[in-house]
Amino acid sequence: MSQTDLCWLPATEMAAAIRARQLSPVELVDALIDRIHQLNPMLNAYCTLVEDAARHAAHAAEAAVLRGDDLGLLHGVPVSIKDLLFTRGVRTMRGSRIYEQFVPDQDAPAVAKLNASGAILLGKTTTPEFGWKGATDSLVTGVSRNPWNLARSCGGSSGGAAAAVAAGMGPLAVGTDGAGSIRIPASFCGIVGLKPSRGRVAVYPPSAVGFLSHAGPITRTVRDAALMLQAMAGPDERDLGSLPVDATEYLLACEQAVRGLRVAWSPDLGFAIVVCLQFFTGLEANRLA
Repeated sequence: MSQTDLCWLPATEMAAAIRARQLSPVELVDALIDRIHQLNPMLNAYCTLVEDAARHAAHAAEAAVLRGDDLGLLHGVPVSIKDLLFTRGVRTMRGSRIYEQFVPDQDAPAVAKLNASGAILLGKTTTPEFGWKGATDSLVTGVSRNPWNLARSCGGSSGGAAAAVAAGMGPLAVGTDGAGSIRIPASFCGIVGLKPSRGRVAVYPPSAVGFLSHAGPITRTVRDAALMLQAMAGPDERDLGSLPVDATEYLLACEQAVRGLRVAWSPDLGFAIVVCLQFFTGLEANRLA
């Protein structure tokens, strides 16, 4: 299998092949780092790359497979983390010059759980300052691009995460979502993004928008999102709103039929069109005045 083919494997296949000793985590990490070096100068999806640490972790993961150790759900599978989430010992800029040199001394809950599952951190992905808009650019990291068309936005605020996954620069990415920050870039980049129910994935530090902001998976396939959510879900004592472990096997649930399920959709939530019209009418009135 070529390096390019390796980069496009679903995470479910990566994890299974690593367990079966058919795929080396070292080979996989090397292939992805090479692709990041090739494409990231154009896309600006990663703002921090931890090559040495990733390669060291890949060698340790390979050794664990060869020893026959018990392996976590994502053992040897590479992942990226949105640069709003704390990563112990790895710079977390939050898209702001204020935090440009900030290095946390602890992992966010989702990061800690992914580490415990055996995932390998490739780096941090770009975000607008503090994740406060639906496009991804900031004074500290510049503009992130859509891999389908460099003239287009990759959305936001988890735009770097979505661009990285869509471009084959990693199979799994952690995003955060308060008002669409996972769902917008996932739709712009043609991939899968899930904002889990509040508390399903513990969040720390607390978001400035309180309970609105959730951490969730960004992937290329639904089954990869289910696998990643399985690893990320669960309580953390730092998040008093986090939920107990759910007995649901998310990956297994993907095999169930959807017949009988209902989807609710509203174009205005009963008020949004009126609010928007009032807002823009006010702007026009001010402009004319």
